[in-house]
Amino acid sequence: MPDKDEKQRDVAVNRRAYHDYFVDEKLEAGIMLTGPEVKSVRNGRTNLRDGFVRIDGNEAWLENVHISPYEQANLMNVEPLRPRKLLLHRKEIASLIGKVRQKGYTLIPLRLYFARNHAKVEVGLARGKRQYDKREAIAERDAKREIARAMRRG
Repeated sequence: MPDKDEKQRDVAVNRRAYHDYFVDEKLEAGIMLTGPEVKSVRNGRTNLRDGFVRIDGNEAWLENVHISPYEQANLMNVEPLRPRKLLLHRKEIASLIGKVRQKGYTLIPLRLYFARNHAKVEVGLARGKRQYDKREAIAERDAKREIARAMRRG
């Protein structure tokens, strides 16, 4: 039987999210795409950098995620930055509403991937980092790198 990692194939990763936010919780959601959008996502023509999730009533929407138009589908293409519906259970959306209402929390897309031929988005419940937090994280990463170098040298 194939391993879990073999079934999932990352298409896009939001590296900026971990630099700008503390990610407290992760959640998997399906995403509604049109046919040409799926082709474009499979080709890796996706940008999650400025994306966020908006909860509107009982629905969650992925906003500001750029999926480039698929060149071979000239008539069927849709707007690259259009809002896309996320497929979540009603209870999941209700719990997210309560968590997002807390001060400083937001929902951001962390990665876009295919799991068993279905497009999925990993959404993170995140708190914004202050400038000094970012500097602290960079200094910590540099210190770990220096320790690893020293260990390799002996």
